[in-house]
Amino acid sequence: MKINPFRMERWQSTWENRVQFNLSESGVHPMTPMELFELAGTDPQEFLDQRLLYNQSNGTDELRDCIAAIYPGATRENVLVSNGGSEANYITTWKLLGPENVVVMQAPNYMQMWGTAAAFAREVKFFNLLEERGWAPDLDELADCVDDRVKLIIVTNPNNPTGAILTEQEIDRVVEIAGRVGAWIVADEIYAGAELDGTWSPTFWGRYDRLVITAGLSKAYGLPGLRLGWAVGPADFIGDLWSYKDYTSIAPGTLSDLCARIALQPETRQRIYQRTETILNENLPPLTAWLEERADIFQYRPPRAGAICYTRYDLEINSSRLAQRLKDEQSVLVVPGDHFNMDGYLRIGYGVPRTELSEALDRIETVLRSVVG
Repeated sequence: MKINPFRMERWQSTWENRVQFNLSESGVHPMTPMELFELAGTDPQEFLDQRLLYNQSNGTDELRDCIAAIYPGATRENVLVSNGGSEANYITTWKLLGPENVVVMQAPNYMQMWGTAAAFAREVKFFNLLEERGWAPDLDELADCVDDRVKLIIVTNPNNPTGAILTEQEIDRVVEIAGRVGAWIVADEIYAGAELDGTWSPTFWGRYDRLVITAGLSKAYGLPGLRLGWAVGPADFIGDLWSYKDYTSIAPGTLSDLCARIALQPETRQRIYQRTETILNENLPPLTAWLEERADIFQYRPPRAGAICYTRYDLEINSSRLAQRLKDEQSVLVVPGDHFNMDGYLRIGYGVPRTELSEALDRIETVLRSVVG
C-alpha cells in the first residue's frame, strides 16, 4: 500500500509551531486546561488526581454516553472514541475500502480521506462545490459519478476549506443517491458547532443506515491538543471498527478522556459553543474588510462555519510559492489552495486572538505589495 503525501498536514505540522502568526489553523484559539475547568465550574483537582492508567480503549462509557447525546437516538454502542477526528477518518476508510472499490468525494475538501481512500481503493472521483453558487454542491455531477462500483461517498459538512454548509435538501439528495447503489457515506462533521449564526448545521445522522459520522473536539471546541475524536455509526459497524483501532493508537489518553467528559456536559458544551461563536463573529469582520479593501486581488464567499475563509486571488504567483514567501519573509502561515488541488486560492484562518490577526494581515500586505510590484 502506497500512501500519498498529505501536503497540508506536512506543511502545518512542520511550521505551525515555528512561526509567529499561525493562520493555517481552522479552529478557534485553543483553551488552557484552567480555562476549560473554569468554564465548566469544575475543580481541577479531579484532573490532578486522575491515575495515568490505560484508558478504556474505545472511550470510557461515560464519554461515549456524552457523545451519543449529541446524536438523537444514538447510544454508547454507536460511538467509538479516537485520537482526533483524523484517526476516526483513517480507520473508517481502512475498514470500508478494498482494491476493487471506487470512492466519490466532495471537492474541495480536507485531503486526509482522499489520501487514505486513494491508498485503499481502486479510484477516487470528485463531485464539486460550485463557487458561483456559494459553494453549493453539484449533485447532478454526484449522481453521474455514482454507479454499482462505488462503495463510499465522502463529505465534510460544514466544509473545509470553504466554510459552506449543506442544506437539508442537499443532504437528503446525497443520501438518496447513495441509497440507489447501497454505498456508504462518511460525513466528517467536525466543524458542527462552529457556525457563525449559532444554528447547528443539518446533520447526516438519522437519515441513512450505511452512515458514519466523524467529529471531535479540535475545531468547534478549541481543544485540539486533547486529540479527542469519535466515529458514530451503526452499532455492529462500530463494534467491528474497534478492532481496527487496536492496530493504531489502541486507546485515547486518560487525561483527554477526562477533559472531554467535562467539555461535553450539556451546559459546558453550550458555553464552549458560545465562546466559539463570539470569536468567529468578532474576527471575521476585520478579515472580510481587509479582503474587500483589496478587491482587485481577492474574491471570496463569506464562510458560514469554521474559523476559515477561502479566498481566490488574482496574482501571478503559485499559491504554495506565495505561502512560502509569507512564512519565510513575515513568519505568517496560511494554507495554499493547491493543497486542495486548487491553485490561485488561500485558506486563511481567523480564529487567533484579534490583535494577532490584525498584525498578521499587515504582514501579508507587505508581501502582497512586493508581488504586485
